Amino acid sequence: MLISPAYAQAAGGGQDMLMSLAPLVLIFVVFYFLLIRPQQKRMKDHKAMLAALRRGDKVVTGGGIIGTVARVPNDDEVVVDIADGVRVRVLRGTITSILTKGTGEAKGSGDEAEAEKPAKAGK
Repeated sequence: MLISPAYAQAAGGGQDMLMSLAPLVLIFVVFYFLLIRPQQKRMKDHKAMLAALRRGDKVVTGGGIIGTVARVPNDDEVVVDIADGVRVRVLRGTITSILTKGTGEAKGSGDEAEAEKPAKAGK
């Protein structure tokens, strides 16, 4: 015979298997602390911000529109003033941030337009 028969090696201890799983466990732990946990915290903060949304808050929508909350008719929708006499209904979930907390008044955007009028008249 030219080829010698192959013999199976005796099974090593559990330590070899543990050492082969250690990198996978380490990768999962790193992903948890660097990706999963911060994302869950961000989602929790965003949900709390949307729950605290009140009339008069100046907000930014997902499309980049800045406006003032005129009213909150239900849990899913918000009516936002984006210009004088222009109101838009947006989904509450599309609001990305609150710029300023309102005082309960819905006249935040009208004051800015009146502040610009005297500057234009002076020219």
